[in-house]
Amino acid sequence: MSEKIEVGSVITGKVTGIQPYGAFVALDENTQGLVHISEVTHGFVKDINEHLSVGDEVQVKVLSIDENAGKIGLSIRATQEAPAPTEKEKKPRKRPNNPVAQKVEDNGSQGFNTLKDKLQEWIAQSEREDLIKK
Repeated sequence: MSEKIEVGSVITGKVTGIQPYGAFVALDENTQGLVHISEVTHGFVKDINEHLSVGDEVQVKVLSIDENAGKIGLSIRATQEAPAPTEKEKKPRKRPNNPVAQKVEDNGSQGFNTLKDKLQEWIAQSEREDLIKK
């Protein structure tokens, strides 16, 4: 691997290959790294081919270098400014309309008291001799 490549540095490279999981980027004549599909851009990437093509020149940030395995982890996303959240992303999520959760909330503090009362009744029944099958 090239000595000048360091974690954190931003380098211009050329896309040499595309796979469903990411793109291989040549950093120089002897060195190439992988931009994982999650590091292509901000947001979800369903098809990497919609964002990159072989031969594209891209700015990448070096995320990791594994000298032993000879692998370099790269990110295009890290060189871009994050987009401002949309109105949809800013709104808090609504809880799904769950009738069971609503009933529990409507009953207030009852919660497991019903089960507790039933348990006492079941224990009393189990101790009755006339209900025990012989």
